[in-house]
Amino acid sequence: MGPMGQPTRPPLYTPAERARRDATPWTLVQGVLAPLQFLVFLVSLVLVLRTLTTGEGEAAANLSVVAKTLVLYAIMVTGSIWEKAVFGRYLFAPAFYWEDVVSMLVLALHTAYLAALTLGLLGTEGLMWLALAAYAAYAVNATQFVLKLRAARRQSAPRLRLAAGAAR
Repeated sequence: MGPMGQPTRPPLYTPAERARRDATPWTLVQGVLAPLQFLVFLVSLVLVLRTLTTGEGEAAANLSVVAKTLVLYAIMVTGSIWEKAVFGRYLFAPAFYWEDVVSMLVLALHTAYLAALTLGLLGTEGLMWLALAAYAAYAVNATQFVLKLRAARRQSAPRLRLAAGAAR
């Protein structure tokens, strides 16, 4: 139990998982790809909204969504490898279960966009709305991961304070 009798959450990482997380190079890869994907998302979002509002820049918007999807695929593959290295399974480790569930929706929507673009299943407006749906799901998923990262840092903070105190 935590302060005032509130239940405490189990730690995000066991000591062994934390050691594996800190030792695998995939942690750094994720640390580079996540902000890159967010930057590509922001640029693409502007281009998609521009195309929807003005009807201009369709090629740039489509190219940006394809780029965002490719970065998403890269982060999903390397994230699965990271999850295997840290938790012993490629997806749906208990610590990241709901993030992985929403990631599957994000992946499905981005892949649907690629299919619709490639097969000519939707016009420009339909493609842009599908991209926005994919981006809304991505925004939820990115928020999940940011909150999880903050929780992991909060759980590490007491250990860091204890270690600093012991070093004095």
